[in-house]
Amino acid sequence: MTTDLAEAAHRLTEHLSTTSTPLDAVAAARELARLVDQAMRAAVAGARTAGHTWQEIGDVLGSSRQAAFQRFSRPLDPRTGTPMTEKIVPDAADRAAALVADLIGNRWEDACRDFDETMVAGLGPARLAEVWAQVIGTVGGYEDMGEPVAHQAGDHTVVNVPLSFEAGDLTARVSYDRDGKVSGFYLTPTGTL
Repeated sequence: MTTDLAEAAHRLTEHLSTTSTPLDAVAAARELARLVDQAMRAAVAGARTAGHTWQEIGDVLGSSRQAAFQRFSRPLDPRTGTPMTEKIVPDAADRAAALVADLIGNRWEDACRDFDETMVAGLGPARLAEVWAQVIGTVGGYEDMGEPVAHQAGDHTVVNVPLSFEAGDLTARVSYDRDGKVSGFYLTPTGTL
């Protein structure tokens, strides 16, 4: 893994320092991020095996113990005995970021395209636009989106997307059911989830 990380970092450096296309640099950065995530998961697993608590790991990562547990644990489903993290909806983090980007871009219909029936009934395009207007009225204009983080929560894949605004930070939480439909969407102050 160390060799793969070094090679990916070297490729990214080359793409950033040469005349390669910006998309080549994006692809190289994405690959490096994937490998760093693998290394982080291995390091956390090693820390747990060595007896370190989720609180200690969270402290090192600058997060809560619950956030560290949700991101890196492999809890067993009490119904089946299988690791729940195996069920994460593929590309959930990217899909959640796209949903939030549609929201930011005032593309209400697009933001709702993967909502399940209950979500459409309770939070359709018009209501979503209303909620977004309330958010902007409370914390000001949107400024930046952080890295989405996906984890398993029972039968759902949950993605937390950090968002920065002029006057505060929020977290968008998108929940996906087993079929990959959006079954929950929340915007809350960062640190309350």
